[in-house]
Amino acid sequence: MAAGQLSQEELDEIYAFAVDLGRKAGKLLMERVDQRISGSEGHSQKFEEKDNSVDIVTQTDEGKQGSHNTIYPNAHGIIQTSSNLFPAPSRPNTQITSSSDSFLQHFRANNARFLGEETYAKGESRDYLIDEQPTWCIDPLDGTVNYTHLFPMFCVSIGFIVNHRPVIGVIYQPFQDQLFSACSGRGAWLNETRQLPLIRNPSIPPMPPNAPAQCIFSCEWGKDRRDIPDGNLSRKIESFVNLASELGSRGGKGGMVHGVRSLGSATLDLAYTAMGSFDIWWEGGCWEWDVAAGVAILLEAGGLVTTANPPENIETDAIEDVRLGSRLPAGPSDTETGRESQERTVREVWRRVRQLEYSRPGA
Repeated sequence: MAAGQLSQEELDEIYAFAVDLGRKAGKLLMERVDQRISGSEGHSQKFEEKDNSVDIVTQTDEGKQGSHNTIYPNAHGIIQTSSNLFPAPSRPNTQITSSSDSFLQHFRANNARFLGEETYAKGESRDYLIDEQPTWCIDPLDGTVNYTHLFPMFCVSIGFIVNHRPVIGVIYQPFQDQLFSACSGRGAWLNETRQLPLIRNPSIPPMPPNAPAQCIFSCEWGKDRRDIPDGNLSRKIESFVNLASELGSRGGKGGMVHGVRSLGSATLDLAYTAMGSFDIWWEGGCWEWDVAAGVAILLEAGGLVTTANPPENIETDAIEDVRLGSRLPAGPSDTETGRESQERTVREVWRRVRQLEYSRPGA
Protein backbone atom coordinates (compact mmCIF):
# COMPACT_ATOMS: atom_id res chain seq x y z
CA MET A 1 0.00 0.00 0.00
CA ALA A 2 1.20 3.56 -0.74
CA ALA A 3 0.49 6.76 1.17
CA GLY A 4 -1.13 5.18 4.19
CA GLN A 5 -4.28 3.26 3.37
CA LEU A 6 -4.26 4.00 -0.37
CA SER A 7 -2.68 1.82 -3.04
CA GLN A 8 -0.58 3.23 -5.88
CA GLU A 9 -3.38 2.38 -8.29
CA GLU A 10 -5.86 4.40 -6.23
CA LEU A 11 -3.44 7.32 -5.99
CA ASP A 12 -2.93 7.24 -9.76
CA GLU A 13 -6.68 7.42 -10.29
CA ILE A 14 -7.07 10.32 -7.86
CA TYR A 15 -4.17 12.08 -9.58
CA ALA A 16 -5.78 11.79 -13.04
CA PHE A 17 -9.02 13.12 -11.60
CA ALA A 18 -7.26 16.09 -9.98
CA VAL A 19 -5.40 17.00 -13.17
CA ASP A 20 -8.64 17.00 -15.16
CA LEU A 21 -10.31 19.04 -12.44
CA GLY A 22 -7.49 21.59 -12.31
CA ARG A 23 -7.57 22.22 -16.03
CA LYS A 24 -11.35 22.68 -16.05
CA ALA A 25 -11.23 25.09 -13.10
CA GLY A 26 -8.42 27.03 -14.77
CA LYS A 27 -10.51 27.37 -17.90
CA LEU A 28 -13.22 29.02 -15.83
CA LEU A 29 -10.73 31.52 -14.41
CA MET A 30 -9.65 32.45 -17.92
CA GLU A 31 -13.27 32.88 -18.99
CA ARG A 32 -13.57 35.56 -16.33
CA VAL A 33 -10.32 37.15 -17.54
CA ASP A 34 -11.59 37.19 -21.13
CA GLN A 35 -14.83 38.82 -20.00
CA ARG A 36 -12.87 41.63 -18.33
CA ILE A 37 -10.61 42.11 -21.35
CA SER A 38 -13.60 42.25 -23.72
CA GLY A 39 -15.39 44.72 -21.44
CA SER A 40 -18.50 42.55 -21.18
CA GLU A 41 -18.44 42.80 -17.36
CA GLY A 42 -16.95 46.28 -17.00
CA HIS A 43 -13.35 47.17 -16.28
CA SER A 44 -12.89 45.96 -12.72
CA GLN A 45 -13.01 42.64 -10.90
CA LYS A 46 -15.44 42.82 -7.98
CA PHE A 47 -13.98 41.80 -4.66
CA GLU A 48 -14.50 42.12 -0.94
CA GLU A 49 -11.86 42.90 1.67
CA LYS A 50 -11.40 40.42 4.51
CA ASP A 51 -8.83 41.47 7.14
CA ASN A 52 -7.33 44.36 5.14
CA SER A 53 -6.98 45.78 1.64
CA VAL A 54 -4.52 43.08 0.51
CA ASP A 55 -6.59 40.21 1.97
CA ILE A 56 -9.41 39.98 -0.52
CA VAL A 57 -11.87 37.50 -1.98
CA THR A 58 -13.34 37.76 -5.46
CA GLN A 59 -16.63 36.50 -6.79
CA THR A 60 -14.56 33.93 -8.67
CA ASP A 61 -13.13 32.67 -5.36
CA GLU A 62 -16.53 32.27 -3.76
CA GLY A 63 -19.11 31.94 -6.50
CA LYS A 64 -22.11 29.88 -5.58
CA GLN A 65 -22.04 26.42 -4.12
CA GLY A 66 -23.53 24.14 -6.74
CA SER A 67 -23.43 26.88 -9.36
CA HIS A 68 -23.44 24.57 -12.38
CA ASN A 69 -26.67 26.11 -13.60
CA THR A 70 -25.14 29.56 -14.03
CA ILE A 71 -23.64 30.68 -17.32
CA TYR A 72 -20.19 31.02 -15.79
CA PRO A 73 -19.73 28.50 -12.97
CA ASN A 74 -16.86 29.40 -10.69
CA ALA A 75 -13.79 27.31 -9.98
CA HIS A 76 -14.96 26.44 -6.47
CA GLY A 77 -18.37 25.35 -7.72
CA ILE A 78 -17.02 23.00 -10.36
CA ILE A 79 -14.63 21.41 -7.88
CA GLN A 80 -17.43 20.70 -5.42
CA THR A 81 -20.40 19.84 -7.59
CA SER A 82 -18.76 17.87 -10.39
CA SER A 83 -16.79 15.46 -8.23
CA ASN A 84 -19.70 14.23 -6.10
CA LEU A 85 -17.18 13.76 -3.31
CA PHE A 86 -18.53 16.64 -1.27
CA PRO A 87 -22.04 17.71 -0.26
CA ALA A 88 -23.76 19.38 -3.21
CA PRO A 89 -27.35 19.80 -4.42
CA SER A 90 -26.85 17.53 -7.42
CA ARG A 91 -24.26 16.04 -9.69
CA PRO A 92 -24.75 17.40 -13.21
CA ASN A 93 -24.18 14.88 -15.98
CA THR A 94 -22.39 17.49 -18.08
CA GLN A 95 -19.57 18.01 -15.61
CA ILE A 96 -16.38 16.01 -15.15
CA THR A 97 -16.86 12.38 -16.14
CA SER A 98 -13.32 11.03 -16.02
CA SER A 99 -13.75 9.35 -12.63
CA SER A 100 -14.76 5.72 -12.46
CA ASP A 101 -17.60 4.40 -10.32
CA SER A 102 -15.12 2.54 -8.12
CA PHE A 103 -13.24 5.76 -7.47
CA LEU A 104 -16.36 7.58 -6.35
CA GLN A 105 -17.57 4.65 -4.29
CA HIS A 106 -14.21 4.48 -2.51
CA PHE A 107 -14.35 8.07 -1.40
CA ARG A 108 -17.98 8.02 -0.41
CA ALA A 109 -17.23 4.95 1.71
CA ASN A 110 -14.11 6.46 3.30
CA ASN A 111 -15.57 9.92 3.94
CA ALA A 112 -12.85 11.91 2.22
CA ARG A 113 -13.01 15.44 3.54
CA PHE A 114 -12.90 18.76 1.74
CA LEU A 115 -11.05 21.84 2.99
CA GLY A 116 -11.00 25.07 0.98
CA GLU A 117 -10.19 28.66 1.84
CA GLU A 118 -13.55 30.28 1.28
CA THR A 119 -15.68 27.51 2.81
CA TYR A 120 -13.36 27.43 5.85
CA ALA A 121 -13.49 31.21 6.24
CA LYS A 122 -17.28 31.09 6.34
CA GLY A 123 -17.41 28.23 8.85
CA GLU A 124 -17.74 28.44 12.59
CA SER A 125 -14.63 26.44 13.47
CA ARG A 126 -11.14 27.91 13.11
CA ASP A 127 -9.35 24.79 14.28
CA TYR A 128 -6.48 22.92 12.68
CA LEU A 129 -8.43 20.71 10.30
CA ILE A 130 -5.88 18.32 8.84
CA ASP A 131 -5.67 14.89 10.45
CA GLU A 132 -5.07 11.29 9.35
CA GLN A 133 -8.22 11.23 7.23
CA PRO A 134 -7.90 11.60 3.44
CA THR A 135 -8.58 15.28 2.72
CA TRP A 136 -8.90 17.39 -0.40
CA CYS A 137 -7.25 20.75 0.27
CA ILE A 138 -8.18 23.21 -2.45
CA ASP A 139 -7.78 26.85 -3.32
CA PRO A 140 -9.78 27.60 -6.50
CA LEU A 141 -7.88 30.87 -6.92
CA ASP A 142 -4.48 31.40 -5.32
CA GLY A 143 -2.98 34.79 -6.09
CA THR A 144 -6.25 36.69 -5.81
CA VAL A 145 -4.61 40.14 -5.80
CA ASN A 146 -2.67 39.18 -8.93
CA TYR A 147 -5.91 38.05 -10.54
CA THR A 148 -7.66 41.36 -9.87
CA HIS A 149 -4.73 43.21 -11.51
CA LEU A 150 -4.40 40.70 -14.40
CA PHE A 151 -0.88 39.85 -13.28
CA PRO A 152 -0.47 36.30 -14.67
CA MET A 153 0.74 34.67 -11.45
CA PHE A 154 -2.54 33.16 -10.26
CA CYS A 155 -3.55 29.54 -10.25
CA VAL A 156 -5.85 26.71 -9.21
CA SER A 157 -4.36 24.66 -6.37
CA ILE A 158 -5.55 21.10 -5.62
CA GLY A 159 -3.87 19.06 -2.92
CA PHE A 160 -4.75 15.64 -1.55
CA ILE A 161 -3.50 14.81 1.95
CA VAL A 162 -3.28 11.47 3.77
CA ASN A 163 -1.92 11.11 7.31
CA HIS A 164 -0.85 14.76 7.40
CA ARG A 165 1.27 14.35 4.26
CA PRO A 166 0.36 15.88 0.87
CA VAL A 167 0.57 12.97 -1.58
CA ILE A 168 -0.98 14.55 -4.69
CA GLY A 169 -0.57 18.08 -5.92
CA VAL A 170 -1.95 19.83 -8.98
CA ILE A 171 -1.25 23.50 -9.69
CA TYR A 172 -2.61 24.95 -12.91
CA GLN A 173 -1.52 28.43 -13.96
CA PRO A 174 -3.95 29.05 -16.82
CA PHE A 175 -2.68 32.40 -18.13
CA GLN A 176 0.61 30.75 -19.16
CA ASP A 177 -0.83 27.24 -19.49
CA GLN A 178 1.59 25.76 -16.96
CA LEU A 179 0.52 22.61 -15.16
CA PHE A 180 2.65 21.50 -12.21
CA SER A 181 1.68 18.10 -10.84
CA ALA A 182 2.88 15.23 -8.69
CA CYS A 183 1.65 11.92 -7.34
CA SER A 184 3.47 10.08 -4.57
CA GLY A 185 5.81 7.54 -6.13
CA ARG A 186 5.49 9.00 -9.64
CA GLY A 187 7.69 12.09 -9.55
CA ALA A 188 6.89 15.75 -10.18
CA TRP A 189 6.18 17.18 -13.62
CA LEU A 190 5.67 20.34 -15.66
CA ASN A 191 2.86 19.90 -18.17
CA GLU A 192 3.19 16.12 -17.57
CA THR A 193 6.16 16.00 -19.98
CA ARG A 194 9.15 17.56 -18.22
CA GLN A 195 10.28 16.03 -14.93
CA LEU A 196 11.11 18.38 -12.07
CA PRO A 197 13.52 19.82 -11.25
CA LEU A 198 14.26 20.74 -14.85
CA ILE A 199 18.06 20.53 -14.55
CA ARG A 200 18.73 16.86 -13.84
CA ASN A 201 21.12 15.63 -16.52
CA PRO A 202 23.59 14.18 -15.96
CA SER A 203 22.40 14.72 -12.37
CA ILE A 204 20.55 17.21 -10.17
CA PRO A 205 23.09 19.90 -9.17
CA PRO A 206 23.97 20.39 -5.49
CA MET A 207 23.24 23.60 -3.64
CA PRO A 208 26.03 26.20 -4.07
CA PRO A 209 28.88 25.67 -1.61
CA ASN A 210 28.43 29.15 -0.14
CA ALA A 211 24.61 29.14 -0.19
CA PRO A 212 22.51 31.22 0.18
CA ALA A 213 24.94 33.13 -2.03
CA GLN A 214 24.34 32.29 -5.72
CA CYS A 215 20.74 31.31 -4.91
CA ILE A 216 17.42 32.78 -6.00
CA PHE A 217 15.52 33.50 -2.79
CA SER A 218 11.70 33.54 -2.88
CA CYS A 219 9.54 35.22 -0.25
CA GLU A 220 6.24 37.07 0.18
CA TRP A 221 5.24 40.27 1.97
CA GLY A 222 2.16 38.55 3.40
CA LYS A 223 -1.12 39.99 4.64
CA ASP A 224 0.12 41.21 8.02
CA ARG A 225 1.06 44.81 7.14
CA ARG A 226 0.85 46.28 10.65
CA ASP A 227 3.63 48.82 11.08
CA ILE A 228 4.49 48.02 14.67
CA PRO A 229 7.94 47.82 16.29
CA ASP A 230 9.45 44.37 15.78
CA GLY A 231 6.27 43.09 14.16
CA ASN A 232 6.14 40.44 11.45
CA LEU A 233 6.44 43.00 8.66
CA SER A 234 9.59 44.60 10.07
CA ARG A 235 11.08 41.17 10.84
CA LYS A 236 10.47 40.05 7.27
CA ILE A 237 12.07 43.19 5.85
CA GLU A 238 15.12 42.70 8.07
CA SER A 239 15.38 39.08 6.94
CA PHE A 240 15.05 40.02 3.26
CA VAL A 241 17.78 42.66 3.56
CA ASN A 242 20.05 40.23 5.41
CA LEU A 243 19.81 37.71 2.59
CA ALA A 244 20.24 40.32 -0.15
CA SER A 245 23.18 42.24 1.35
CA GLU A 246 26.80 41.65 0.39
CA LEU A 247 28.69 38.84 2.06
CA GLY A 248 30.15 39.75 5.44
CA SER A 249 27.89 42.75 5.92
CA ARG A 250 25.19 43.22 8.58
CA GLY A 251 27.23 41.56 11.32
CA GLY A 252 28.03 38.55 9.17
CA LYS A 253 24.41 37.97 8.12
CA GLY A 254 24.76 39.29 4.57
CA GLY A 255 23.82 36.44 2.22
CA MET A 256 24.41 38.00 -1.23
CA VAL A 257 21.68 35.94 -2.92
CA HIS A 258 21.53 36.28 -6.70
CA GLY A 259 18.03 37.71 -6.49
CA VAL A 260 14.88 38.07 -4.42
CA ARG A 261 11.57 37.10 -6.03
CA SER A 262 7.97 37.53 -4.87
CA LEU A 263 5.26 36.10 -7.13
CA GLY A 264 2.28 36.96 -4.94
CA SER A 265 1.28 33.30 -4.73
CA ALA A 266 2.72 30.88 -2.18
CA THR A 267 1.48 28.02 -4.35
CA LEU A 268 3.44 29.17 -7.38
CA ASP A 269 6.48 30.00 -5.23
CA LEU A 270 6.59 26.32 -4.29
CA ALA A 271 6.02 25.19 -7.87
CA TYR A 272 8.92 27.30 -9.13
CA THR A 273 11.06 25.98 -6.28
CA ALA A 274 10.29 22.41 -7.36
CA MET A 275 11.17 23.43 -10.92
CA GLY A 276 14.58 24.63 -9.72
CA SER A 277 13.96 28.21 -10.86
CA PHE A 278 13.93 29.27 -7.20
CA ASP A 279 16.44 27.74 -4.81
CA ILE A 280 14.95 28.78 -1.46
CA TRP A 281 11.45 29.71 -0.36
CA TRP A 282 10.91 31.23 3.10
CA GLU A 283 7.50 32.19 4.46
CA GLY A 284 5.33 32.19 7.58
CA GLY A 285 1.63 32.31 8.34
CA CYS A 286 0.47 30.04 5.51
CA TRP A 287 -2.70 28.00 5.61
CA GLU A 288 -3.05 24.44 4.38
CA TRP A 289 -4.64 25.44 1.07
CA ASP A 290 -1.74 27.84 0.42
CA VAL A 291 0.86 25.09 0.43
CA ALA A 292 -0.65 21.57 0.24
CA ALA A 293 -0.37 21.11 -3.53
CA GLY A 294 3.00 22.85 -3.71
CA VAL A 295 4.49 20.78 -0.89
CA ALA A 296 3.35 17.56 -2.60
CA ILE A 297 5.09 18.64 -5.81
CA LEU A 298 8.25 19.86 -4.07
CA LEU A 299 8.62 16.64 -2.07
CA GLU A 300 8.25 14.50 -5.19
CA ALA A 301 10.89 16.67 -6.88
CA GLY A 302 13.29 15.77 -4.07
CA GLY A 303 12.88 18.95 -2.06
CA LEU A 304 13.21 19.50 1.66
CA VAL A 305 10.39 21.25 3.54
CA THR A 306 10.93 22.31 7.14
CA THR A 307 10.00 25.07 9.59
CA ALA A 308 10.75 28.65 8.56
CA ASN A 309 11.50 29.79 12.11
CA PRO A 310 15.06 29.15 13.28
CA PRO A 311 15.37 26.76 16.25
CA GLU A 312 17.08 27.54 19.53
CA ASN A 313 20.34 25.95 18.40
CA ILE A 314 20.80 26.57 14.68
CA GLU A 315 24.01 24.54 14.50
CA THR A 316 22.84 21.28 16.07
CA ASP A 317 19.04 21.10 16.32
CA ALA A 318 17.49 18.50 14.02
CA ILE A 319 15.96 19.67 10.75
CA GLU A 320 12.52 18.12 11.02
CA ASP A 321 10.18 17.48 8.11
CA VAL A 322 7.22 19.80 8.32
CA ARG A 323 3.84 18.13 8.86
CA LEU A 324 2.08 19.64 6.23
CA GLY A 325 9.82 25.99 1.87
CA SER A 326 13.68 25.47 0.06
CA ARG A 327 14.98 24.16 -3.63
CA LEU A 328 16.00 22.28 -2.15
CA PRO A 329 15.73 19.56 -4.75
CA ALA A 330 19.51 19.09 -4.64
CA GLY A 331 21.95 16.45 -5.81
CA PRO A 332 25.25 15.28 -4.33
CA SER A 333 28.62 16.98 -4.73
CA ASP A 334 32.11 15.61 -4.26
CA THR A 335 31.90 16.34 -0.53
CA GLU A 336 28.20 16.16 0.38
CA THR A 337 25.08 14.18 -0.26
CA GLY A 338 22.09 16.06 -1.66
CA ARG A 339 20.41 16.03 1.75
CA GLU A 340 23.55 17.37 3.44
CA SER A 341 23.71 20.32 1.03
CA GLN A 342 20.03 20.99 1.63
CA GLU A 343 20.44 20.98 5.40
CA ARG A 344 23.53 23.19 5.20
CA THR A 345 21.52 25.74 3.20
CA VAL A 346 18.63 25.62 5.66
CA ARG A 347 20.97 26.40 8.56
CA GLU A 348 22.53 29.28 6.64
CA VAL A 349 19.08 30.75 5.98
CA TRP A 350 18.10 30.31 9.64
CA ARG A 351 21.17 32.35 10.61
CA ARG A 352 19.88 35.28 8.60
CA VAL A 353 16.14 35.35 9.29
CA ARG A 354 14.01 36.50 12.20
CA GLN A 355 11.44 34.46 14.09
CA LEU A 356 7.94 35.18 12.77
CA GLU A 357 4.93 35.08 15.07
CA TYR A 358 1.67 33.91 13.58
CA SER A 359 -0.96 32.32 15.79
CA ARG A 360 -4.03 30.24 14.99
CA PRO A 361 -6.46 28.18 17.06
CA GLY A 362 -5.62 24.52 17.40
CA ALA A 363 -2.18 24.70 15.78
